[in-house]
Amino acid sequence: MKIINYIIILLLIGTSCKGKPKSEIIKTDEFELIKAENQKGLLILFPCFPCDAENTLSEFKITEISLENDFSVLAMNLNQRLFLRQIEKQKIAEQLESIITKNQLSKENIFIGGFSSGGNVSLLISDYLVESKSLIEPKGVFIVDSPIDLLALYKTAKKNLELNFSEPSIQEAKWIKEFFDNEFGNPKNGIVNYENNSPFTYETQNISNLKGLQNLKIRLYTEPDLKWWKENRKNDFEDLNAFYIEKVSDKLKSEFGNKNIELIKTENKGYRANGERHPHSWAIVNEKDLIKWMTE
Repeated sequence: MKIINYIIILLLIGTSCKGKPKSEIIKTDEFELIKAENQKGLLILFPCFPCDAENTLSEFKITEISLENDFSVLAMNLNQRLFLRQIEKQKIAEQLESIITKNQLSKENIFIGGFSSGGNVSLLISDYLVESKSLIEPKGVFIVDSPIDLLALYKTAKKNLELNFSEPSIQEAKWIKEFFDNEFGNPKNGIVNYENNSPFTYETQNISNLKGLQNLKIRLYTEPDLKWWKENRKNDFEDLNAFYIEKVSDKLKSEFGNKNIELIKTENKGYRANGERHPHSWAIVNEKDLIKWMTE
């Protein structure tokens, strides 16, 4: 009996000493990298419009479970992008290739994802990497409540200005309308500039900027909490990112088939790290389920 108890104690001590998986942390102005000791894959993350790598990793608790599954995490500081011009796609592709090569990161099982505008960047750069036959070959891409339809975003901004209800909504709408007026022009004069730069244009069912994703695994996360948006912004369902994410899911399934495309709608999962309730949050993603999807 004493021998058995001794063995049990040794096993418990061995288990408690395992601790967290070993990793190396590298921070630069461009990114924050958490490098797994035994690399089987790489997760690349893009932040929301005003955010950075630090914000991403504080809001999205993905690092530990990624390391447990031998995935390195590369959180980019690239922000303030709702779309990417061709030269920007080229530069980001070169930047990613350089980071992966210099840091000896895995080129197998690369997944790319982003929150809000970072999801737009993730879709567009993934498409570019495939179409340009880059050294980086993403296996999958995911977005988290992203404003994928820029034309719809413009129209919602205009509507929110007319509603004149919520100060955050008003300020955001002013910026969006002015920015798009300068970049693409008033849609009344034509929408081709919106189509050329948007991941998806519902009005014309345009997915020309997503054609390269046909053989990738795709996940589309959203939390369509209409009650919250009604109370806080006076928005209708057609004003929400969720509406257009559902529509692009339908379009991609009809074009690519259902096999690799998942629309994930959550309920009451959206909370910021500070405890604030907001359906537009990284928290709508279940980290364990995401890693399972990446490793299947």
